[in-house]
Amino acid sequence: MYVLTAAEYQRLAERAAAGLSQRGLRPGDRVAIVTPEHRYPQAEAAVLQSRVIAIVAAALRSGMVPVPINPLLTDAERAHIITDSGASVTISEAADILALTQATGPAPELSEWPIGRPMHYTSGTTGRPKGVYTQGIGEPLTEALWRDEIDHWEFTADDVTLVHGPLCHAAPLRYAMAVLHVGGAAVLPGEFDAPSIVRAMADHRPTHAFLVPSHLQRLFQGDLPASPYRLITHAGAACPPSIKRRLHDWAGTEHVWEFYGSTEGQFTVCPGASWEDHVGTVGVARPGRRLAIRDGIIWCHTPAFARFEYWNDPVKTAAAWAGDAFSVGDLGRLDGEYLFLEGRREDLIITGGVNVYPAEVEAVLLECPGVSEVAVFGRDDPRWGQRVCAAFTGEAAPADVHEWARRCLAAYKRPKDLEHHTDLPHNASGKVERLLLAGGPDGRA
Repeated sequence: MYVLTAAEYQRLAERAAAGLSQRGLRPGDRVAIVTPEHRYPQAEAAVLQSRVIAIVAAALRSGMVPVPINPLLTDAERAHIITDSGASVTISEAADILALTQATGPAPELSEWPIGRPMHYTSGTTGRPKGVYTQGIGEPLTEALWRDEIDHWEFTADDVTLVHGPLCHAAPLRYAMAVLHVGGAAVLPGEFDAPSIVRAMADHRPTHAFLVPSHLQRLFQGDLPASPYRLITHAGAACPPSIKRRLHDWAGTEHVWEFYGSTEGQFTVCPGASWEDHVGTVGVARPGRRLAIRDGIIWCHTPAFARFEYWNDPVKTAAAWAGDAFSVGDLGRLDGEYLFLEGRREDLIITGGVNVYPAEVEAVLLECPGVSEVAVFGRDDPRWGQRVCAAFTGEAAPADVHEWARRCLAAYKRPKDLEHHTDLPHNASGKVERLLLAGGPDGRA
């Protein structure tokens, strides 16, 4: 574990700003950062996490655009993001990360608030991930953007957030930066490990944690101390009612909040008591927003500071917005002011709180020699929420397809169940019926 204080965060950010400037980076430039989780021993990774947070802050407060990259991605997947973002510099190795935060010499003046947010890449509904770009709001709106998070959760200098997820994902990085900005501290594990998280609760008495349901499921497999938290926020996947109620019993219903959001933006918040009164809801519109359902699709009317665009994709950006409202294509219904999800994007698989899109995985598997057609879908899994599965036709052997996936896809995207079919089921328009496959159709080899 590594405890990053607000004072060290500021000091490291100033040094990182000098380091980025000395590498020739200027406002508007993109800098790709491969986060350290999974690549280094846990203690070393924890230190590197603290430096990555500082580098991201330095970039944003210098007008640059940090692009966090998942360390589990393959070289090809990583290369797509680096190329698409137009990153001038890629920071991936420990020595490079440390060197940036040890730089001395002149540094650009840092803005008081981070300008926009890091450009995280979505998981690729159309087969290719797209960057979510928020720096377009400009510096005048940036304080409102960050206060939207800080003020809602009432973060103060007394808060200590215990980071559970990798910093390549939006929420863990956003929460850490928000708490540090107001003078609090962040406890960094290096990589999620249930026993280490439990020890951190006792040793550091964190006041806040953001989790996904798979974190809770792993933590509840062991003995937990009394909850130290004044606030637990969770999202990222549907939380099974049994896990939700156990969380309420352990932490106290009044201390648990769920929210529904995406890389693109935030939709709802739901205190524990509201969930108990409306079981299954993801809550009501976040302050300053208004929800609407059009043809079953959820739209969120947002304030100006919540605007975003898809990097280098004006067509997709235009499709996501209707006036001041945006949608990511999720389906839902409103019962009064309470939103109920009726299905994430029909092709989306959420495994361990991470989004996996079949189109992206299918595009890779179709390049495997001997594969004629492939469909990727999710099945319920007691540990991960869903697991990635695939069915294919053609002359390839399942072992060959598994090996292809191992070489070409990050581990969390690889099919855990792989079925060889004679034919795949299609509807009248010729589309593969993934729901039939998810239920286990006839024709399995």
